[in-house]
Amino acid sequence: MDRSKPDLVNAAVIDGLKARLIDQARALGFAAIGFAPAEDDPLRAERLHEWLDAGYHGDMAWMADRADVRQGPQSMWPDAASVIALGMSYAPDHDPLALEGNPERARISVYAQGRDYHDVVKKALKALGRWLAAETKALGLEEAGMKVFVDTAPVMEKPLGEAAGIGWQGKHTNLVSREHGSWLFLGAIYSTLPFAPDEPHDGNCGTCNACQTACPTDAFPAPYRLDARRCISYLTIEHHGPIPEEFRRPMGNRIYGCDDCLAVCPWNKFASSAARNRAFMARAELIAPRLEELLALDDAGFRSLFSGSPIKRIGRNRFVRNCLIAAGNSGNPALLPPVRALLNDADDTVAEAANWAEAELTASP
Repeated sequence: MDRSKPDLVNAAVIDGLKARLIDQARALGFAAIGFAPAEDDPLRAERLHEWLDAGYHGDMAWMADRADVRQGPQSMWPDAASVIALGMSYAPDHDPLALEGNPERARISVYAQGRDYHDVVKKALKALGRWLAAETKALGLEEAGMKVFVDTAPVMEKPLGEAAGIGWQGKHTNLVSREHGSWLFLGAIYSTLPFAPDEPHDGNCGTCNACQTACPTDAFPAPYRLDARRCISYLTIEHHGPIPEEFRRPMGNRIYGCDDCLAVCPWNKFASSAARNRAFMARAELIAPRLEELLALDDAGFRSLFSGSPIKRIGRNRFVRNCLIAAGNSGNPALLPPVRALLNDADDTVAEAANWAEAELTASP
């Protein structure tokens, strides 16, 4: 960028563009928007490397593979001058914990009950990017550039969201918003335009430790620190192979993700499903699915049921493995027939989980 051109650094022009950008972002379905500097933050980078050095990322090798790029915006793209942090609400209109202890039903994380957020958020980010490109060109800022990201790139969206003032990282390490609670999908746009940064958000967890005590697997070695290897979301989604036995019973009937630490956050009382992007309205068949029906899914049935859902990416085998753990925890002998039908499944991990579930269901009280 040639900063000798007055129109590129004219604060009034950039501020006016920023105001219109906020309006356009809201028109595209974003509930939260803020602006942060693009400079790398040494403290954020240090915390990332400490987390990786502790091995808390588990099998997520991609977290470590590009840590040098992930540690800050300008580490990825030196030309970046500012970060636009955005959030889409997926606030539920039903209690995420309502199925706790229901032996016939499976619990799917709220975020996965609607459309795949990767597709929805990225589409909106690209639309916002096109709008911004057109506006900058109209203002004579032809050289302005940008990059858009949602979850699949080495970008630390949560710390950037905090730096941009749209929320703070709570003790459960997720972003918390005063307006939208814990229910935000995050995206980011890196821009060469020098947008004025917003004030970073202060933490507002205080002495509350509800998320820490709610965790079924003690995945928080300390406040603001998560050991993903113990997290049910990690175990049911990212982890390949058999679930470690120490975590099977605490999983209960959770088959994809876990909402416990989010759902108990007191700030959620301010969140309203009225702010939710319509794409994330829960599909009726995923709010309280029957375990018996999920256990019967073959690959084609799995793909059909979860078309357009983020669940599709883990594949039938990992999904049925999770359902078998839930069946073993159910204490419901009516699930023995579908469990036994999987004892000799072609996938070794599924067969192992089926054998465990059968042993649990037939064990003497």
